[in-house]
Amino acid sequence: MIINSNNKAEAHPNILLTALMSQMPEYRRALVLSFIAGIMVLAPSLFMLEVYDRVLNSRSLTTLLSLLGAVLLIYALMEIIEALRNQLLQKAGWRIDEAIRERLYDATHAASLKGGFPSTQSFQDLRTIRESLGSPAMTALLDVPCSFLFLIIVSIISPWLGVAALIGAIFQVAIGTMTERRTVRTLAEANKASIAAQNYAASVLQHSATISAMGMRETFYQRWVTLQRKFLALQASASDTAAINSAGSKFIITMQGSMILGLSCWLTLHGMLTGGGGMMIVASILGARVLSPLVQLVTQWRLVANARDAYSRLSNFLNIEEKPSNQMPLPAPGGDVAVENLYANAPGGRQQIIRGVSFALNAGETLLIVGPSAAGKTSLARILIGIWQPSNGKVRLDGVDLHTWNKNELGPYLGYLPQDIALFDGTLAENIARFSEPDFEKVNDAIDLVGLNSLAEALPEGLQTQIGGSGAVLSGGQRQRVALARALYGNPKLVVLDEPNSNLDEEGEKALISAIQTIKTRGCTVIMISHRRSLLPVADKLLFLRDGQVAAFGGRDEVLARLQQTATARSA
Repeated sequence: MIINSNNKAEAHPNILLTALMSQMPEYRRALVLSFIAGIMVLAPSLFMLEVYDRVLNSRSLTTLLSLLGAVLLIYALMEIIEALRNQLLQKAGWRIDEAIRERLYDATHAASLKGGFPSTQSFQDLRTIRESLGSPAMTALLDVPCSFLFLIIVSIISPWLGVAALIGAIFQVAIGTMTERRTVRTLAEANKASIAAQNYAASVLQHSATISAMGMRETFYQRWVTLQRKFLALQASASDTAAINSAGSKFIITMQGSMILGLSCWLTLHGMLTGGGGMMIVASILGARVLSPLVQLVTQWRLVANARDAYSRLSNFLNIEEKPSNQMPLPAPGGDVAVENLYANAPGGRQQIIRGVSFALNAGETLLIVGPSAAGKTSLARILIGIWQPSNGKVRLDGVDLHTWNKNELGPYLGYLPQDIALFDGTLAENIARFSEPDFEKVNDAIDLVGLNSLAEALPEGLQTQIGGSGAVLSGGQRQRVALARALYGNPKLVVLDEPNSNLDEEGEKALISAIQTIKTRGCTVIMISHRRSLLPVADKLLFLRDGQVAAFGGRDEVLARLQQTATARSA
C-alpha cells in the first residue's frame, strides 16, 4: 500500500479491470471468429459422412474432388481465422500492457522506496495476464458459446441425446469446480513460496562477491533450497490433484461420444430417432464437441489459476497509489530550506527515527550534520531529499512543501549522493547526465568540479565508455566521484551528500571540498553528512544529531565550542 501526502490510504478505480474491459471490442471480434471456427471444426466429420454416403454410393470422382476442394478450403479458412483470432488477442494484451505499464512502473518504484527488496513480481504478473489472453484456456473459453449451440442441435435431434450431453457437461463442470476448490489454496501458497524463493535468491546474488569471499555460499544455498523445496512440494500437490481431475475429464469426453452413439443406436432401433446411421454419427460427434472446451479448461487449470492469482495481486497492487496534493507547475527554487518539527519512521516501521527536528538554511549555505552511529542522519537525509515521507512536519524548499512538488519537475534542481552508491549500466556521460540526453557542456562542468578529467581521458572511449552495471569497471573512489558528478550535474539548488568522502583518497577529498566551495558561490544549498572532520572548513552551519533529535544547531564555530564545553564538563 502506498500512502499519500496526508498519510491516508486512498483507493482508486480498478485500473487493471478498466484496462481489460477497454479491449471488449477485440474480445467480441475474437468471439465471433471462435464461433465461426467452431462450426468449421465439424468439416472433417461431415466430409467423412459425405464420402461414405455420396461418393461410395455414386462412385463419382467429380463429387469426391468437389468435396475434397471444399473441405480443403474450409481448412485454409480455419487456419486464417485462428491466426486472426490470435492476433486480436495478442493486440488486446499489448494494449493492456501499454495502458498500465507506466502506472505499474511508478507504483513499483514507489513501493521500493518504502523499504525492503524491490520485487519484480508485478511485472511477471502483467506478463502472465498478457500471455493468458492468447492461451488455450482463453480460446477454450471463447469456444463455450459454440458448445451451447451444439447442445441445442443435439437436443433438437433428440431430447434424450440432449439430456445425455448435458449430463456429461454437468460432470465436466463438477470436475472443474472440484479442481478449483482442491487446488486454489495450495496454488496460492505455492505462488507465494515461489515469489519468496525468487526474491531471496535475487537479494543474495546482489552480494555474491562477499558471500564467495567469506565461504558463505553453502549456507545461503541451503536456505534457498529450503524455500524452493516448499514451493515445489506445494506445486506438486496441486499438480497431482489437477492431473487426476484432468484424467477424469478426458475419460468423460472419450466415453461421451461412444455413449451418445450407443444411445442413438438404441433410439433408432426403437423408432425414436430418424436419419439412420448418418444421424447417429452426427449426434455422436456433436455430443463430444459439447464437452471439448470444458475439457480444455480443466486441462489448462493451472494456467487459469495462475492468471487469476496474477490478476488479484496486480489489481490490489495498482489500486492504491500515492496521490500528490499539489501537481501545479511551480517556479524554479532558489535554495532556501526550512525544516519544521519533523518526525518520521522508517517505511513500514513503527519506531520514530526522527523526532522534532527543525532548522533553516538560506540559499548558498552549507550544513554539516554530525552525530554518533544510528543517530538518524541517513534517515534525515532521505527525508530532506524527498525519498521518505515524514509522519509529521514539513520540509520546505522556498516555502513549498518538498513532498508535494512534482518529482519530475523538481528533480533537476536536486542533487543526492547516498551512502550506497548506485551507478547503472550505460556510458559515463549517461550516468553523469542522469540518463537524460547528455548536455556535454554540463557533463564537462560536473567532471571539472569533482576532478574526473583524468579518468574520462583514461577510459577507452572517454565519456562514451560503457562502465557496466554498478560501475563495475571503476574503483570505489571513482564510483563515488562519478556519483558526486551526477549529483552536481546541471547546477542544482539543493544538494544532499551522505558520507561523500567515505571512499575518497586525499586527492578526491580536495576535489570534493573545491566542488562544494564552487557550487556555494552559485547559490546552491549543500547539506552534508560525514564522520570526518575534513569537511568542517566548508561548513557554514553545524547540526549535531543524537537519537533522532537536534542536540545542537547553529554556526559552525559556535556549535563546535558548545560541544567542546559539553565534552569538557563530562570529563571533569
